[in-house]
Amino acid sequence: MATQESEARAIATKARAEANFKKEERTREGAKAMQEYQANGRAVREQMARLKALRLAKEAADAAAAPPVQLENKKAHRAKR
Repeated sequence: MATQESEARAIATKARAEANFKKEERTREGAKAMQEYQANGRAVREQMARLKALRLAKEAADAAAAPPVQLENKKAHRAKR
């Protein structure tokens, strides 16, 4: 009888140890996944900022290169008629 009880305790102890190990493993994997998620978010935000800066620089260069818009003088326009 003593061997059956000790065997049962050993099995229960082993099951608890395995459950604890699996729980710790899930915790580690969750932390790793969260770090990857945050790193991915940072990379996306940095890329968006870089592209925005490029777009704004291009728009400024285009605006500087565009010929100025001349408004016609109303009096000169009337005189042509």
